[in-house]
Amino acid sequence: MSVARIKEILSWYPNLTLQQQQNFLRIVNYGRLAGTGKFVILPVDQGYEHGPGRSFQPNPVGYDPRYHAMLAVKSGCNAYAAPVGALEAAIDIIKEHELPTILKVNSHDMMMDDKGNPFPAITSWVDDAVRLGCAAVGYAIYPGSSGSREMYQQVKELRVDSEKAGLILVLWAYPRGSGLPTPEDLPKSMGEGISQGNIEVAVDAVAYAVHIACQLGAHIIKCKPTLPLVVLPDHIKNKTYDGVPIDTLADRTQLVIQSAFDGHRVVINSGGAAKGTEEILNEVRELNAGGSFGSIVGRNSFQRPKDEGIALLREIQNIYMPRA
Repeated sequence: MSVARIKEILSWYPNLTLQQQQNFLRIVNYGRLAGTGKFVILPVDQGYEHGPGRSFQPNPVGYDPRYHAMLAVKSGCNAYAAPVGALEAAIDIIKEHELPTILKVNSHDMMMDDKGNPFPAITSWVDDAVRLGCAAVGYAIYPGSSGSREMYQQVKELRVDSEKAGLILVLWAYPRGSGLPTPEDLPKSMGEGISQGNIEVAVDAVAYAVHIACQLGAHIIKCKPTLPLVVLPDHIKNKTYDGVPIDTLADRTQLVIQSAFDGHRVVINSGGAAKGTEEILNEVRELNAGGSFGSIVGRNSFQRPKDEGIALLREIQNIYMPRA
């Protein structure tokens, strides 16, 4: 354990209450990366977000929330994030192993008719997190969505209530919605073949979303790995990022981390859609080289057989493990 590193990270958050510091340290000091200032977290909100079949049919034991709690424990993750129902179903395992948990208080389902402008529903709140002994609450924001201003207001209320309860605030920061340009809006010189999904992970859009999360008061921010695209009209017009290295994922990650109060907020990256082991590990190596604080890996771990899922999470942790 690097006491100096943990003190440094805590110094970035001078407004934390004593109880918030204790809950932050619960996450920092749990699992195989305990005390390193790096994080690997298991998130399992995909059943709600994408449907149970798409999420768990590849490895049907995943229909049981208790499986995920044990996967987080056995693999040595720092924490487990899930909606209220999953945490309630696995509370005995969570308590037995003192597993730090993050209650995801809002979620979006595939049957909501708002694909162009996502607006998740509030499904739980701080009182549930306290009742379940969570270390943190999590909330997904969608900068660019027509509902983003209302989301920001909800985050304000969540921040106030979580501070009173002594909980850490984690924000999922995903640029998405009609406020983003479409492929047709981009200059023809950017070439063809760019999809709306590519635009949502353009480096400037993700950096902006991460910065918004910081300004909303997040202590930990989750974002997606980025692509070497600059897409926001103001950035294109003013050549904001001309000459800034963005060719490699490590370069882009460094830029995103810089947008988080010059690296003084913990930013971790999602694992994304299912892909091969080497592709995942190569991506994580680039993220680590760019200064990412860690990964939050769901489908790529729990959709594999248990032993393979544990092995993958440990390999990811090994990459983030500081070298002597």
